Amino acid sequence: MAQTDWTYLNDGLDIATVDRGVTSGVERPPGGGNFLFAFNSLTSAEGAVALFANLPDFALMAKGGSIRGCIQRGPGGGATGFSPFFFLCGQGTSVNDTAYLLGLSDDDPHRIVLRKGAVSVGLPDSEGQGVLLASGESFSQGNWLHLRLDVIANDNGDVVIHVFENDLDAHPIGTSPDWQSVGGMSQFIDDHLGINSGTQPLTSGRGGFGCAFKDVTRRAYFDHIELLRQT
Repeated sequence: MAQTDWTYLNDGLDIATVDRGVTSGVERPPGGGNFLFAFNSLTSAEGAVALFANLPDFALMAKGGSIRGCIQRGPGGGATGFSPFFFLCGQGTSVNDTAYLLGLSDDDPHRIVLRKGAVSVGLPDSEGQGVLLASGESFSQGNWLHLRLDVIANDNGDVVIHVFENDLDAHPIGTSPDWQSVGGMSQFIDDHLGINSGTQPLTSGRGGFGCAFKDVTRRAYFDHIELLRQT
C-alpha cells in the first residue's frame, strides 16, 4: 500500500509532539526494503498517533479483516512510555474510538498483547484493562516482530480473533511467511452477548497502525504492512 492510502485518525498528537514518516535511517527487518515508517516522540505529552487505510471498501470494512506487518519498539530515551500497535475494527475516525489492538506492551521487557479499547490508550501493560490475550514470551527493545491479527465476524454476531507470528530469521520479508500461533495467545471469541470481553463485539470498522506515547524520545518502527478485508 502506498503512503497516500493512509489517513491520520483525528485527535492524535501533532507533528510538533510526535514526528513521523518514511525513513531509510533505521535498520529494516530481515528482507526489508529501503524504507520503513517511524514515529519519534519529541515531548512527554500523552496520547497516540495512528493511521487508517482510506481505500474504497477498507474505510470502513463491512466485516472483519486481517492486518499483518513488522513492528519494533525501538531503542531511545527509555524502555517504557510507549506502545506501538496494529488495529482492526476501529469504530470511527478518532484515536478516542474503540478498536481491537495488537502490538507491543508498555512493559520492560514487553510482550505481544491483544487489547480491546480506545486507540489513544494503546497497550499500557500486558495485564491491564481491556487486555484479551498476552504472549507467554517477552522481548527486549530493538527486536523486530512479524505479527498478524485476524478478526472474523461470524453470522451469529460472535467475533473470532486469532493472533499469529512469523519467524523473520527463518522466513524474512520477501519469502512466504510461516504463520504460527503465538504462545499463550489461543483464539479469543468476543461473543455477541458481551460475556468474554465485557462489551459487545466489534463487527466492522477501519484498520491501521499507530503508537501511544507517554514520554519523550520514544521510537516505534513499522514495515511491510498488509491489510485484507473479510468478504
